[in-house]
Amino acid sequence: MQKNAQQKHKIRIRLRGFDNRLVDQAAADIVEAVKRSGTRVTGPVPLPTEIEKFSVNRSPHTHKKSAEQFELRTHKRMIDIVAPDTDTMDALKKVNLPSGVEIAVSV
Repeated sequence: MQKNAQQKHKIRIRLRGFDNRLVDQAAADIVEAVKRSGTRVTGPVPLPTEIEKFSVNRSPHTHKKSAEQFELRTHKRMIDIVAPDTDTMDALKKVNLPSGVEIAVSV
């Protein structure tokens, strides 16, 4: 019974960013730190990329058929840490991550 209760405890880390190389680098840093502490890790799992498209008129008054198109891509990764201990938590706190990557941690 203790074994099942311990296996259900996990940490899920979600990474989001506009530059896929930065997101992959941050995910690799987290996975390396967790593996060094001796804990099992699943991922990084690439999640679908959100693509927002915008169309803007080039001129406010004339040439209404002329427009510019822009897109904003949000790349996402998910990492699961199974049965973390205090060494794992300390290793996660010491990881230096690049700016431009949003991190959401849920237990």
